[in-house]
Amino acid sequence: MRRREFIAVLGGSAALWPLAVRAQQPAMPVIGFLDLRSPDAIADRLRGFRQGLRETGYVEGDNVTIVYRWAENRLERVPELLAELVRRQVAVMLAGGSTAVAVAAKAATATIPILFIVPENPVSLGLVTSLARPGGNLTGINFFNSELVAKQLAFLHEMVPQAVRVAVFVNPTNVPTIQATERDAQPAARAMGLQIQLLRVSTSREIDMAFATFAREPPDALFIGADGFLSSRHVQFVQQAAHHVGPHSPQADHCELHVQVLL
Repeated sequence: MRRREFIAVLGGSAALWPLAVRAQQPAMPVIGFLDLRSPDAIADRLRGFRQGLRETGYVEGDNVTIVYRWAENRLERVPELLAELVRRQVAVMLAGGSTAVAVAAKAATATIPILFIVPENPVSLGLVTSLARPGGNLTGINFFNSELVAKQLAFLHEMVPQAVRVAVFVNPTNVPTIQATERDAQPAARAMGLQIQLLRVSTSREIDMAFATFAREPPDALFIGADGFLSSRHVQFVQQAAHHVGPHSPQADHCELHVQVLL
């Protein structure tokens, strides 16, 4: 979504509401910011968000209020946090960190404008009617990461042509993304002569446990699926890769691990 369109939604959305609801709104517009991750995990993006608001004349604490809600990678908390923002009657809501958050936000309210950030086609997800005319109360950004899974796997194959075994990390709580990854990665891998090992992880502990299995049969390459939680753990992935297949690991003499991260 373009920046000026975001501000148009922020400034003009109140005009669409009934007078009874509009009368309850505070003088200063309130943005609801909900993310599946923690503030530390998206610190750079959070600074960019605030900077973008400032560039268009909105300064947090001066002429706009931002109410933050962080799920801390606990998807079960999302409905509760969404309900809090709906009760707060925010002027506009940003739902980020996971496709599941955007889908839950759509179910939570049909009146509050919602901005989503998803890696899949929002039309197929049921978030909008079409890309040209979203309709309803949702609009946002689609990174098309899931649609690019096969191409990115091919890019990894070009970078590391000797790789045969590829460990693909996916988050089982992000159902649309894992379905797209499984659908596109498997046939693409077969066409390139690759062996895919799907690893489902949704917690930091599960990531550590998955890497521990590499001691028996280390992969040639590592492929991280498009997911907010997985992206937030990039440091952990690098550290675990260095520990299990780095220069001082037991596999160092016969294995070199290559990491492809989809952000």
